[in-house]
Amino acid sequence: MQITDSIADLLTRIRNANTAKHDTVDIPASNMKKSIAQILVDEGYVKSFQVIDDGKQGIIRVTLKYGENKTPIISGLRRVSKPGLRIYTSCEDMPKVMKGLGIAIVSTSKGIMTDRQARKDNVGGEVLAFIW
Repeated sequence: MQITDSIADLLTRIRNANTAKHDTVDIPASNMKKSIAQILVDEGYVKSFQVIDDGKQGIIRVTLKYGENKTPIISGLRRVSKPGLRIYTSCEDMPKVMKGLGIAIVSTSKGIMTDRQARKDNVGGEVLAFIW
C-alpha cells in the first residue's frame, strides 16, 4: 500500500493507539520517523521505541505512556505542514504550542528538532507537527 504522507500516518497510528489504550503501536520505519520517535521519547510523551528488522524497511515499535487510570499522556497531535501545503517558519516566528506547554516538531537544515531547540540553535525550517 502506497502512503502519500508518512508523517501523518505515524501521527494517526499513535493517536488511534492512544485512544484505544494500546500498550504498543507498530509503524513502518524510515529515518525521519525514527527521529520523530526519538523526540517523543526525549520530551516524555512516549516510554520508548525500538526498531525491529523485518528484512524489508523495518518496523518501529513505539511503547505508549499513560498516567493514572490509563489516561493518555498525549492529549493531541496535529500535522501542520502537509504535502499539498508546506508551512515554513524562521526562528523568530517559531510557533509556541499551547503557550509553551506542547512542542512543535520542526525539520531544519540541522536535522529534526523541537521548536525550543530550533530557537536555541537560531534555525528555521518546515513545521511538521504540533504535539501537546
